[in-house]
Amino acid sequence: MSTIAIKDVDHFYGTGSAKFQALHAINFAADAGTLSVISGPSGSGKSTFLAIMGGLLTPTSGTVTVNDKRYDQMGQKQRDALRLDEIGFVLQSYKLLPYLTVADQFKFVKKVRPKGNVSPAENDEILATLGISSLLDKYPGELSGGQQQRVAIARALYTNPAIILADEPTAALDSSRVKEVGTLLKNLAVKYNKAVIVVTHDLRLIGFADHLYEIEDGHLTQKQ
Repeated sequence: MSTIAIKDVDHFYGTGSAKFQALHAINFAADAGTLSVISGPSGSGKSTFLAIMGGLLTPTSGTVTVNDKRYDQMGQKQRDALRLDEIGFVLQSYKLLPYLTVADQFKFVKKVRPKGNVSPAENDEILATLGISSLLDKYPGELSGGQQQRVAIARALYTNPAIILADEPTAALDSSRVKEVGTLLKNLAVKYNKAVIVVTHDLRLIGFADHLYEIEDGHLTQKQ
């Protein structure tokens, strides 16, 4: 059984003459221990697809199954609980809390989810790999865009999720950091047996993928 499976998903925005189909009959599955990269230009449907996978958006038709649990068969509270326990998000907007230091970002997550997170040693290793160990006392407003992005990646990994969904995780990073993040995501998939799914237009990540997909005009095609 795949960790996450998408079956026959269509999604429309708008109504009447303004109705627009963003996704067309999408079928996709990702297993634990693999890194899937979904590439495509802006406006191709990548972010819509990621939002549907994460349960943030309900598709017009089709099903999304996470660890044998279907979103459409859950209430909102059940879906929220599943998302908290099973999915780690790395979003383009970072979503860091501006009034908390980097260290406190993790403490806040621990208050919301006291159990099941990575160990302090594992978190220290992630922080070191991302080059942000020295930023723990800084506030988001004191960080560069690239630094905020790396903190967001570390925070997503903190809950030790079964699935990591990353939306353009390397958009603000230079080539050396892209290599480190790509290696980290690949190692997380293999070492910790996670399904890691990245949507991106950054072709520098393709070499790290176990499975490569392309999305264009809402149509998904497997390339590797």
